[in-house]
Amino acid sequence: MYDIAIIGAGINGSSVAYEFLQENKKVIIFDKNAIASGGSGAAGAFISPKFSKTGDLKDMLNEAFVYSMDYYKTNFPNELSISSLIHIAKDKSQNETLRVYKKNTALKLLNIAHSYQNETVCLRTGIVDAVAVCQAMCKGALFVKEEIKSLVYGDGVWVLNESYCAKNIILANGAYKQLIDEPYIKVYGIWGHRIDIRSSTKNEYILHQEVSISPSKECILAIGATHDVDYDPDTNKSYDIQKGRNELLQKAKISIDLQNVEVIKDYTGLRSGSVDYIPFLGSIVISKKTMKNKSIYFETKKANYEVYDYYPNLYMINGSGGYGFVLAPYLANILKEHILNNKKIDNKMNPARFFHKWVKNLSPRERRKYIQK
Repeated sequence: MYDIAIIGAGINGSSVAYEFLQENKKVIIFDKNAIASGGSGAAGAFISPKFSKTGDLKDMLNEAFVYSMDYYKTNFPNELSISSLIHIAKDKSQNETLRVYKKNTALKLLNIAHSYQNETVCLRTGIVDAVAVCQAMCKGALFVKEEIKSLVYGDGVWVLNESYCAKNIILANGAYKQLIDEPYIKVYGIWGHRIDIRSSTKNEYILHQEVSISPSKECILAIGATHDVDYDPDTNKSYDIQKGRNELLQKAKISIDLQNVEVIKDYTGLRSGSVDYIPFLGSIVISKKTMKNKSIYFETKKANYEVYDYYPNLYMINGSGGYGFVLAPYLANILKEHILNNKKIDNKMNPARFFHKWVKNLSPRERRKYIQK
């Protein structure tokens, strides 16, 4: 019997495993391939805030950035490389955004000599070794290379694949097939591509503009992008690695003049996002059971999520997009405190927000039809 069973061994699942291991809980973590084998392993794993004027995601990411930098420094210093980041505006509109950001941010900014045409923001930040840090986080948990195909709950226990028992289940399986069939949970995949290159050009900073570029280390640089590589893995077409490489290199050269380039290795994978860009974190609503409750008025603008029915001891952490390595430690700590100490999760992250929007948009006939399925 395990206290916690985690499905998905990317940065989200690994961060959750670490949190509960620190509480001396018995943890098992599953992945059909390996630790950090998907989108997390293909990430550049840059730790940075969001450079925008305002918004819930900006506030969350700035708080997560401060938390995660301290977290990596304290717990995984060998997997963290500290450097200075230069974030460069892409266009005139972003010039204004960065000027507003610099005026209002509480983060300590740096003055670095540079000659970029567009506005920049500079601060001290870092990069983590994606695979190494996930593996270090999972040390002490039982890792099982197995795809979970069935989850059954009974007598206060979850049974996975008819073989493993756990008191609590945490779904951290990214953009891949969701194990709980709920129509309001819509996690979409964002294709990521990163390349490691050898170049005679020396770079001492982390550069963010069209793509993210790491500092040089023994003439090796990493170049990565989440949103900029145009590929949909749901199609039957195979991904064109060479085309992706060319696009990354072309966009990198907007920020830095790369010379004598040799591509050493490619990393590709799906990262997961949500339709409102805010992560999913917390319990999962049982839609049919909740909809049968005639005392709940779904048309209200401000829903009371506490009256909904939820799957017992079943939680999810997902939808961080390209900010997984910034958000995961921060979110995992919130989830741990929720499960162990009943601390409330902000409704902005609660998966119930999507249930409320979904059910509110159904007609009475559609609701009846769904309940009767």
